[in-house]
Amino acid sequence: MEEHKLSHISRRSFLKISAGTALLTAVSLPKTSLARTGEKLSTLIDLSLCDGCVDREMPACVSACKTIHNDKVPQVIENIPEPWPRKTIEDWSKKKDVFNRLTPYNFIYIHKAVINVKGQHTALYIPRRCMHCDNPACATICPFSANHKNKNGAVVIDQDLCFGGAKCKDVCPWEIPQRQSGVGIYLHVLPGLMGNGVMYKCDLCNDRLSQGKLPGCIEECPRQAMLIGPRKDIEARAEERARQMNGYIYGKKENGGTSTLYVSPVSFELIGKTMTKQPGQPDMQPDVKRRMADTDPLGKAVLAAPALGLAAAGTAGALKWFSRRKELTNRVKDNG
Repeated sequence: MEEHKLSHISRRSFLKISAGTALLTAVSLPKTSLARTGEKLSTLIDLSLCDGCVDREMPACVSACKTIHNDKVPQVIENIPEPWPRKTIEDWSKKKDVFNRLTPYNFIYIHKAVINVKGQHTALYIPRRCMHCDNPACATICPFSANHKNKNGAVVIDQDLCFGGAKCKDVCPWEIPQRQSGVGIYLHVLPGLMGNGVMYKCDLCNDRLSQGKLPGCIEECPRQAMLIGPRKDIEARAEERARQMNGYIYGKKENGGTSTLYVSPVSFELIGKTMTKQPGQPDMQPDVKRRMADTDPLGKAVLAAPALGLAAAGTAGALKWFSRRKELTNRVKDNG
């Protein structure tokens, strides 16, 4: 089936948008280290510019992300212990090359949406990764303080503290975090009873931000469909582009607001209809409601069990964990 560009975006409008992106890949970024300025950052993903890198074996953003995070997951142990009571092991260590969904080794992928717009079949390409919510339930519910929202807007999982309980995934409306069993602190405490590995997801290349660098996906996008910059500037840019293309914005209100904004010439209702939520492939339903209220009962339950488990364990691993947790807590306080 022949695919066409969107008929209601004029060539003039497209050129006007794309001509400015070379200067706006980092919108008004401070020259000093981004992660240390305390400035809240947001990203913009313009679906009118993304072409999915169809001329490449792997999209540039996906390839860059894989290269940067290639060694993020430690060596997985042999004979991964079965967790009780579910006995579910999630091992992606032999499937590292998968890039058409989210995995512990793949933090971004491209969804292709073919949509009928006024009789024309239009192909849109949607990069999917963590939305970096403004007030993330995943960070609120984590009983080990392994998941936290940084001042720069990035939601980051500390793999040295994560037990892989996947409560962060349970409360995420897009089910973004992915688990790798057989790694992490749980192996040194109660490997059959406490946790099941480590959860992984996009961290907005937080280490690169701390060095004053751009996230890999943004830096390598050949069409500069992704931008990053101070929150107000990105929101203004998103509104401007939406007006130019008579389009739509996603992420400004969804789940209480996020640090990732999508702009599209096609409604997200239509885009969402091309997506079926399945493991590692989130949907994109409009007006996603905030789940924070739903986390309270679950949070109380998960907070009790790990505390009892650690008390019973009495191991060097548990002591190391408590020491690491205290260090993180102090670090977060120091950073405001």
